Amino acid sequence: MTSKKRLVLATQNVGKIHEFERILEKSDLAIEVLGLRDFPDMPDVEETGTTFAENSLLKSRAIAAFTGLPALADDSGLCVDALGGDPGIFSARWAGKHGDDEANIVKVLEQLHGESKRTARFVCAVSLVFPANHIHHHEEIVVEGVMTGEIMQAPIGSFGFGYDPIFRPDGYELTSGQLDPMIKDEISHRGQALRKILPFIEQLI
Repeated sequence: MTSKKRLVLATQNVGKIHEFERILEKSDLAIEVLGLRDFPDMPDVEETGTTFAENSLLKSRAIAAFTGLPALADDSGLCVDALGGDPGIFSARWAGKHGDDEANIVKVLEQLHGESKRTARFVCAVSLVFPANHIHHHEEIVVEGVMTGEIMQAPIGSFGFGYDPIFRPDGYELTSGQLDPMIKDEISHRGQALRKILPFIEQLI
């Protein structure tokens, strides 16, 4: 009997973990999904890339090398047209401290004060990388998902995380922070990217 295949999910963001797990569970993959919490000695990966794809690959490469297992990583963020695409790759630390959602939201709303053009998009790049001892070690898969919408005047809703309470997806009257998580999974940038990469997970791991 062969041992169950394993995949490391390269994030410590609880919101992302729950989102990943919901979508992966739907796919009914016979794969054990581990998180960085299973590898407490894993050093932080410096995100020095200039694009979501580059930063995603930096993380998945480092984690595959450290754990000796296939690694799935994402890099995602909010791109606001009136801000020239910012906060972009700096979304998680836009206000200075990494992961301070409330401060990040306040800064974006302050920067958009009085601005009538409030179109924006969430972008997610997901990468799958294999360790050196894996049969597919030469493969690196990167896919992207995009969700377009607009920035609200104030936060609404308690679901989700990050900028969800101020982002209203196109075609919806509710913000991402108000949408039922299952609905959000169907339309989100991360949901789109994960569904694109699932066939590669099934074929290659």
